[in-house]
Amino acid sequence: MQMRDGQQTAKARLIFDRWMAFEPDHAAWMAYIKFELRYNEVDRARAVFERYCEVLPSVKAWVRYAKFELQHNDVARARGCYERAMEALGEDCHVEEFFLRFAEFEEMVKEHERARAIYQYALDHLPKAAAQELYTRFVAFEKQHGSREGIEDVVLSKRRFTYEQEIAANPLNYDAWFDYVKLEESTGNHERIREVYERAVANLPPGNEKRFWQRYIYLWIKYALFEELDAGDMDKAREVYRTALKLVPHSRFTFAKLWLLAAKLEVRAKRLPAARKILGLALGSCPKGKLFKEYIQLEMTLGNIDRCRTLYEKYLEWNPANASAWLKYAELEVALAEAGRARALFELAISQPVLDMPEALWKAYIDFEIAQGNRERTRLLYERLLDRTKHVKVWLSLAKFEAEPLPQPEEEEEQQEGEEAQQRQPPPGEGASPAEREARAVRARGVYERGLRALREGAPDAKEEAVMLLEAWRDFEAACSDFRRRVEVAAAVTAVERKMPRRIKRKRAITNEAGLASGMEEYYDYVFPEEAGAAPNLKLLEAAMRWKRQKLAGGGGEGEAAGDGEQQQQQQDGDGQDEEQQQQQEEEEQEEEY
Repeated sequence: MQMRDGQQTAKARLIFDRWMAFEPDHAAWMAYIKFELRYNEVDRARAVFERYCEVLPSVKAWVRYAKFELQHNDVARARGCYERAMEALGEDCHVEEFFLRFAEFEEMVKEHERARAIYQYALDHLPKAAAQELYTRFVAFEKQHGSREGIEDVVLSKRRFTYEQEIAANPLNYDAWFDYVKLEESTGNHERIREVYERAVANLPPGNEKRFWQRYIYLWIKYALFEELDAGDMDKAREVYRTALKLVPHSRFTFAKLWLLAAKLEVRAKRLPAARKILGLALGSCPKGKLFKEYIQLEMTLGNIDRCRTLYEKYLEWNPANASAWLKYAELEVALAEAGRARALFELAISQPVLDMPEALWKAYIDFEIAQGNRERTRLLYERLLDRTKHVKVWLSLAKFEAEPLPQPEEEEEQQEGEEAQQRQPPPGEGASPAEREARAVRARGVYERGLRALREGAPDAKEEAVMLLEAWRDFEAACSDFRRRVEVAAAVTAVERKMPRRIKRKRAITNEAGLASGMEEYYDYVFPEEAGAAPNLKLLEAAMRWKRQKLAGGGGEGEAAGDGEQQQQQQDGDGQDEEQQQQQEEEEQEEEY
């Protein structure tokens, strides 16, 4: 019986051998191997595996061979299968499945260092997009068997993999490059950091529009700062700036920050001629206000006044409408005690046909003349300004100027005296006597009168500005009590108050975008005394309203006692009401009647 079984087995083996001669697929070879294992023919099964891996050299075949050896407790042979597979297959074995099985085998036999080496080798040689499962397994492996440093390395590797995916999908995603660089900078590996920077700046923005370049140019800036501050390589940082400046199309746009950082690098390296050369090239090829300001500030720090003046002249030739540049230039001359040069600059500035902030320039010129103590020049400046504009603020400023004494420059000895000596002496100033203060008050009062007349005649709709002027005038008259009698002050204040308008509430129609009426809105208006005189019916209406209120309060002419009692009661009830609300109600009633 056993002989017969042996004969049948030999015949089956012969059939398998003839079948294998046709080089069938994996299932046929595994059927042959399982046949041998059913009869405990381990050596024959191993021989079949050898033929199998020779005929079908693939990761699948070698992995099955290694599992076979491990199942028969031959760890060395199993490891040899994986190693022989890498030699036999070459680049074909660089797939995720092979390294996963190899690492799992080493982990199973407690060879953790070998498994870690396999994971790291695989992550370094496989494409990032083809190793997602490998990253996941490696993280789990390190969490279970690795140290803290190993876990951190794995986390870094996984984040690197994420960033590589993002930049592979969109190389122009500069935010992803910034995050990637920040990750590498946290590791401190300068070679890796340089590699990422070089890869990032190699992706030029599409098109010559500044909005595409704004994020990109900061990669170059961060690259240069890394070389200077972290790596300590000034020459490399200088080369980075030079390359970045060559890439920017300066004929279309430029980046002042890039020029300035390159120049400041040379200043820190104590190479002032090189810094001046960079800034001069910037101003010659693509002038910008920020470049002029920083260059002037640099020369100011170095104390080169003549260079500052030359730069200001170039600045104003390039942009004569820049009021800030005129102001800074004049302030420089004032600081140098060059009053004549400063005055000439102010004259040139206000004579420009176009200025972006003329009001600031005029104010600075007036303040300069006030600081010089020249009242006549200041007054002429105000008159020239009033020829251009009749704004209420100009009138208020002129009136304040006429009312106050001019500051007098103190002597050097007085500046060195203490606070006690200054308190004993009267403050220096113009017009300390009551007569001179009265003269100033007369001039200020004349300004208020001129201003009110100009506003009412030249701009009758500017009622709020006129009210503002009258209120300032009233406050001025009330403040004259220190050198005038109380009766005179009260009379002056009363005279101004008579010019004050009466505020009333009115209604007007609201129109929508289509020009159709969509309702009514309330607003406050001012009625000046001259306007009230032009409408005599208003006085008649006021008298009628007073008569109506008296009639309602007195109950007619029949019961004077009852009316008086009722009127007293109403007066007591009305004591707690707000006077402004009562006045507003009366004005509403008057407006409705009107």
